Amino acid sequence: MFTQQHSTITSVNNQRVAAARKLQARKYRQRQRRFLVEGFEILHLALDAGIQPVEVFYCEEQCREKAVQQLLNRLRNAGAALVAVSTQVLHTLSAAAGNVYASPHKAPPNVIQTHIVATFALFEVSFQDISLADDELILVLDGTQTPSNLGMILRTADAVGAAAVFLIPPCVDIFHPKSVRGSHGSLFSIPLVQTADIPRLFGWLREKGFRTMGADPHLGKLWNQENWKGRVAIVLGHDVRGISDAVRAQTEEWARLPMTGKVESLNVAVAGSVLIYEWFRANRLEP
Repeated sequence: MFTQQHSTITSVNNQRVAAARKLQARKYRQRQRRFLVEGFEILHLALDAGIQPVEVFYCEEQCREKAVQQLLNRLRNAGAALVAVSTQVLHTLSAAAGNVYASPHKAPPNVIQTHIVATFALFEVSFQDISLADDELILVLDGTQTPSNLGMILRTADAVGAAAVFLIPPCVDIFHPKSVRGSHGSLFSIPLVQTADIPRLFGWLREKGFRTMGADPHLGKLWNQENWKGRVAIVLGHDVRGISDAVRAQTEEWARLPMTGKVESLNVAVAGSVLIYEWFRANRLEP
């Protein structure tokens, strides 16, 4: 059974609370070397992945449920400092993390409300950390700027068992609260590598036997007529600007996603999902 060990913080101006709330901004995540995580399943997935918890803010009166107490014990056993706070204080932290379930009246049925906001240490992944089997999928995100798009792409990539996701700056911070929440824990399940060295990245892909396939509304064959067999790296660009010239020069093949309406571009997460599942159909579903 979980038991509280310290007095409850009731001031939103408390130094520890204020420092955690600042983690909504990228510069403070970099400065403090930690980021915000909340959500019952996401917290468990972060621990499963071995990401180090730093602090855990929780409201004791709202953590009576056995499953939530077990999670608190697991966080404490992993080395986190547990900080009891009032409901008001917790809501200010939850708002910083972008939790749509901050109010108990907004939570849908069957959703476990953790009433916990935790900070975890930032982590990095390198080329050497990527494990490759036979036929694999890799995503290359060129200048993706929207946290929610990144989260959705990670979730889809994880769903098909992609080997890795590479991010080419300038791009959104993978530790943005909306990216973390939008990934539903896939942030911790799939290797994410950030690199500005475009020649090295594409050289590594060629060395590992990957064909690079860029998404474009005008180039290449229709997406469902392309050859998706084998190792493929899908290249996705900015929602509006598309793939940069430097990355275009390195991309070998193109898949065309036509548009007949008035819209000028597809949402990058939607376009990516179409291509990701086309690769999945060709490599995991066909006999």
